[in-house]
Parts: sequence; structure tokens; C-alpha cells
Amino acid sequence: MYPLDLSKKVALVFGVANSRSIAWSIANILHKAGAQIILAYQNERVKKSVEKLVSAWDNTSLIECDVSKEDNVIKTFDQVSKITNHIDIVIHSIAFANKDNLGGKFIKTSQEDFKTAMDISAFSLISIAKNSSKLMTDNGGSILTLTFQASNRVFPGYNIMGTAKAALENEVRQLAYDLGDLNIRVNAISAGPLDTLSSRVISHYHDMKNAASNKSPLKRNITHDEVAKTALYLASDLSSGVTGEILHVDAGYNIMGI
Repeated sequence: MYPLDLSKKVALVFGVANSRSIAWSIANILHKAGAQIILAYQNERVKKSVEKLVSAWDNTSLIECDVSKEDNVIKTFDQVSKITNHIDIVIHSIAFANKDNLGGKFIKTSQEDFKTAMDISAFSLISIAKNSSKLMTDNGGSILTLTFQASNRVFPGYNIMGTAKAALENEVRQLAYDLGDLNIRVNAISAGPLDTLSSRVISHYHDMKNAASNKSPLKRNITHDEVAKTALYLASDLSSGVTGEILHVDAGYNIMGI
């Protein structure tokens, strides 16, 4: 059990696909802190993997949700409302771009691929925040998403995902303002390079990882656990005065000029 007690909290986590998902590390630490967990997984392809991850957990629910269509998000929250009358924490760890757009020249991005990346990686946060706010109690809640420094720097190969992350970070600020009077906080963690199944398909990913470890003040890469511990802080009442923030967990790489 972690020193933070979330035993009276309900956390809805989007984006767990396997044991290397950032969302899984966050869900795991929230569970250890006592939170009731509801996992929204993408589709049947990942269902068995997710079920295996939580097989030993009590008081955990699984819901299928493909955020590429807003109707699916609405249906998900209808299901959530049948499980609980409130949620306190929402984790949005969702990003997608077609593999062909994660390498080569950004200028070759097609209109359709642009829309796909933006809808799934950025618009989904708006849809999830809108629906989750209806289930957050008088005590408010915490909504957290994941971003990357490519939102404002060029990382060759990250391409359209950098544009999507820039939109996502702007949404964090706007949603923080919109939902602030409901005592709902919206923040993002800007994580350094992490080994996930998704990162494998990004061209120059290993260059990103090597640059971070060589040039960051801590002279190393971060871990999944470090991101999860920061998420635990942002999900808890310890961060009750923090909203609209992009909090870097990248061993300090973001402060470097050269």
C-alpha cells in the first residue's frame, strides 16, 4: 500500500493494452493506493491481455471503448454509470497515428491521416472530459493525460503525433478553465522516451532515447514507475491546487538548450 490513501476514489483509466503500457503502470499504482479501478480497453484484440493483467484484482471492471467514434465514448460512460454513481480520477493515455506517418517527411501527411491522429490522440480528451465531468461529485476530480516534448520541439519521425500533442496540451489548459468551477483539475505529464509497443514503430526512437539519456541533467532515461508516481500525485488531493499544468517527467531533458 502506498502512503497515499485512495480507497474512497474511483479511477477510470483509458489506454491499457499490455504490461508495457504507460496506462498500466498508472492503473497499477492507483490500485496499490486503494482506488477502485475501471479499465477502458480499445477492442477485443487486447481484451485477453488486459483481463490477465487484472486477474488478481478485486473490485475492478473492464469496458470496451474505441474512442475513434464519440458514440462509443458516450456508451462507455453509460456503462460506467451502472457500475458507480461517481468517478474521481480519469487517466487519458491514448494516442494513435498510422505507422506510415511515424517516419519520413511530415509534409507528406495526408488529410485523412491528419484527421485520424487528431481525432484519436487529441479530440478524445475533450469527449472523455465532457462525459466524465458529469460523473464527478461535488468534491470535483482529477483528469490526467500524457504528452511528449514533441508538442513544441521537432523530433524527426514523431511527425503528426507532435502536432496532436500540441493540440492536446492546449486542450489541457482550456479544459482546466472550463471545468475549474466544478473543482475538476486537468493536467498532463510530459514523459521522456519510454519503451512501449507503440514507441517501437517510431523511426529514430532510439535516437530520442539516447539523446535524452546523454543530455538530460540526470544523465539517464526515466522509468514507467516514475511517470506512475507523478500520476499518483496529480490524481491525489496532494495536488489540489494544481490544474492546467504540463508537468515534465523527463530527467530534466526539457530544460536543455544543447
